[in-house]
Amino acid sequence: MKRSKKAALLSTLFMGLGQFYNKEIYKGIIFSLIEVLVIVFFIPYFGYSMWGLFTLGETPQYFVDGIAYGHHSIFLLIDGIISILTLVIIGIVYYLNIVDAKKTAKRLEEGKPLLTPKEYIKYIWERHFHKFMLTPSFVFIMFFTLLPIIFTICIAFTNYSSPNHLPPRNLVDWVGLKNFKNLLSLKIWNNTFIGVGLWTVIWALLATATNYFVGLFLALLVNAKGIKIKKFWRSMFILPYAIPAFISLLVMRLAFSGPGPVNNLLVTMGFDKSPWLTDPFLAKVMIVVINIWLGSPYWMALMSGVLTNISKDMYEAAEIDGASKVQQFFKITLPMVLFQTAPLLIMTFAYNFNNFNVIYLLTDGNPVNSNYRYAGSTDILISWIYKLTRDNNQYHMASAVTLIIFIFIASISAYSFTKTKSFKEEDMM
Repeated sequence: MKRSKKAALLSTLFMGLGQFYNKEIYKGIIFSLIEVLVIVFFIPYFGYSMWGLFTLGETPQYFVDGIAYGHHSIFLLIDGIISILTLVIIGIVYYLNIVDAKKTAKRLEEGKPLLTPKEYIKYIWERHFHKFMLTPSFVFIMFFTLLPIIFTICIAFTNYSSPNHLPPRNLVDWVGLKNFKNLLSLKIWNNTFIGVGLWTVIWALLATATNYFVGLFLALLVNAKGIKIKKFWRSMFILPYAIPAFISLLVMRLAFSGPGPVNNLLVTMGFDKSPWLTDPFLAKVMIVVINIWLGSPYWMALMSGVLTNISKDMYEAAEIDGASKVQQFFKITLPMVLFQTAPLLIMTFAYNFNNFNVIYLLTDGNPVNSNYRYAGSTDILISWIYKLTRDNNQYHMASAVTLIIFIFIASISAYSFTKTKSFKEEDMM
């Protein structure tokens, strides 16, 4: 057996053995210490965590003299996920230990001398500097980004909910795909999911399209020939975007409420009060209209920059060919604007799909809809999830809906990005 294979095999059996075989004592001691620490301290923890992850506990938690006994299912679930992520890191170190032993053995086979510790540190630092810099970010992403995502996915496959499966007094169980089946088949959940889901898609499309085209219209208007004091008009139109959105939304909520100033003005003028935010259809219309007020200034500012990048020669050539202003818009302006802003348009759709602030601050999901479970007529999926978790402790269904949203948005965004011209023709950018 070649020396390199023998060194790799020894390091596979126990970390550091391959390094000892290659007479790299310092590395052998470091890797061996890591393995000893894992065996002594981590294996008992991993064993308990894996048991907790699979069973989610056997005895509900109870307290005697202020001391907790029994199992808390959610804590066990988190411990299990942390153990898996830690095992991934240990697995990477284990793999590096094998690769290092094999590479050093190959070096010896080729008749090259061993590197001294100082030479080895210098070699590793220069060759793998970028990996050292990225490692802390990788670890943080694993435990602060990946862990919550895995936790949410796991909850979607449990019955974590009130009143019978809410720790610490009760245990949580794995239920497989039951939550997804109930969401699609049980009328009590199905009506809400389909109704709120449809309104969410309509809202995301309308909010994105109206903001985009109103912003484009304002940009064309402000930049049109003959418009005086353009800076003043740009400043005026950008003002709604400069004010914090939550303040604007709360002011609008007050202005269009039943006894609010808008209805008072209507009464003064001899008209009846209008249920701006209490009629299901009118409330949805108002949400879209108010969102235009908030979002179109951003697109106007962006479009103004895009329009200045379109060559005037193209318009002059079109005029010589006899193209009308409308034809110039549809054949030159709109394609060029779409080419440069299509990725942002897709991202805005994804953002509006989960635009919690507008719905929550303007209507709180109201008016009430008796056909829905834990949702109002203007709730979108993300605000419904908020109510399911914060107000009603239905974490299992909220996680199932979250998972569906993630799959839907990720699929739509990925597909749309690959179909945009700006993605296919990067050289034109």
